[in-house]
Amino acid sequence: MMPAARETLHSWFHRPWFLAMMAAVLSATLLLLGSMGLALHQVQQRESEQMNAQGERFLERLEQLFGQLREGLDELEAQPVRGCNVDMIATLQQVSFSYRFVYEATYIDSNQSCSNRPRQDNLSSVGPPDIKGPTYSYWLNTSTEPNENRAVLMLGRGNFRVATSRGHLTDMVDLTPGSSLLVVLDHGARAIPVLGATQPWPPIEPWPPVSRDALLVTQHQLIYRMPTNNPEYQLVLMTPRASLQVEMTTAWRWLLPISLLLAIFIGWLVLQLARQRQSLGGELQGALRRNELQVLYQPIFDLNSRQCVGAEALLRWRRPDGTLTSPDLFIPMAENTGQIRQITDFVLQRLLEQLGQLLRANPHLYISVNLAACDVMVPRIGQVMARLLDLHRVAARQIAFEVTERGLIDVDVARDNLQALRSAGHQVLIDDFGTGYCSLAYLQTLPVDCLKIDKAFIDALGHDAASSGVAPHIIRMAHALQLKVIAEGIEYEAQASLLSSEGVNYGQGWLFAHALSAVQFIELITRGRRVATRRLDDEA
Repeated sequence: MMPAARETLHSWFHRPWFLAMMAAVLSATLLLLGSMGLALHQVQQRESEQMNAQGERFLERLEQLFGQLREGLDELEAQPVRGCNVDMIATLQQVSFSYRFVYEATYIDSNQSCSNRPRQDNLSSVGPPDIKGPTYSYWLNTSTEPNENRAVLMLGRGNFRVATSRGHLTDMVDLTPGSSLLVVLDHGARAIPVLGATQPWPPIEPWPPVSRDALLVTQHQLIYRMPTNNPEYQLVLMTPRASLQVEMTTAWRWLLPISLLLAIFIGWLVLQLARQRQSLGGELQGALRRNELQVLYQPIFDLNSRQCVGAEALLRWRRPDGTLTSPDLFIPMAENTGQIRQITDFVLQRLLEQLGQLLRANPHLYISVNLAACDVMVPRIGQVMARLLDLHRVAARQIAFEVTERGLIDVDVARDNLQALRSAGHQVLIDDFGTGYCSLAYLQTLPVDCLKIDKAFIDALGHDAASSGVAPHIIRMAHALQLKVIAEGIEYEAQASLLSSEGVNYGQGWLFAHALSAVQFIELITRGRRVATRRLDDEA
């Protein structure tokens, strides 16, 4: 990407309205997709539950129907009356009265037939059975007319046939338009509709499907397979998923406004945060002009001689009302906005103005300055430093640069720039070692003079914490690479003694001194003793 295009893109991403709009659009998209996905899942789950319940009710009713039809047939077959006479008609009527689900009973022989309902179509005119078992024969759809008082399921045994009406099925479950109750025969080869319209068969390939789930969900249909005790047939309930679109449309009507309102709220929230961040950036720019930023110095001591050998330059922002803004808040913001370069230049210039004379008079002293990732990745800082050192007549070895592991975005590029600083005479320190992702393989190739152990690992020394062994490991690794070690955050004499016994060269922390102003640091060096001063701010 061209530099001009990159700068333009960078500027757009720092405009509050643009960020708010992007946040609103993105959140609206995610909210709509997420809510529609949830609604679809709920609709599908509701469909499945309804289909399961409907299928279970049908199966229960069918078992009752077939049970009564078999009992009625068995009773007719067992009684001695044969032939179409008054006694037979009475017997057929008695069976239909005794069994709720027997709508019509018929006697048939080679010469005649008679029924308890003489005005109905005679069941003897129905064709061959759909299923012929050893005891019973089954006719699965004797009438397709939409009349509940028509025989629909029929069983036959010997000279007798009994049937149930369509109403005995539909009073339990009312099929939706396009639904069908099918009996599948011949191991899935054909299907006969008991209720509803004829359906294309098979509905899916292969049939029977590999899945053993009772409910099969396809793009356009729900297919419920009912378990039966008879291996010769299978009951299948099929219904279209027409309700899916209707229910999703209904869900969309309330999901859309809710998602849009949430997206607008998120966009407003991002706008406020962006404005606050932009306001903080503007305030930081003003703070540089008004000299609200101050440089403090955290002394570094030789652990053996307890003499001060240098200091780490720390930046603090003290507002006009006396309040302090944490570096953890404004430093990352300055890195994102590019103001960090101006801040780094300010720190370098200010420390040389304040301590230039002290450094010239004490060639063994050095001051370390933290470098942001953007300065590690470009050679700019070396050029700035060369001009300042020439102006203040300070040796390059007296200004060291600290980089964090997280700042080494591209190790190869960082290596070249750090080597240039080191070749100019500056020391290079790795700050907060152990908290980032710098591997030993990279560390061996980086032009580094010293490792600084993070305070968290120093605090763990002498405890049973999981990280208590990290500091000794870093120390041994540094010695193997012939690097000096500085321990940060030393607060107790026992820590200093333990670190010194482990071969640590230098340390900093409240045990020796708090962060000092330039005047206090000069006093510390010129008097050659430790200064117990009031706390000006938290240690870096």
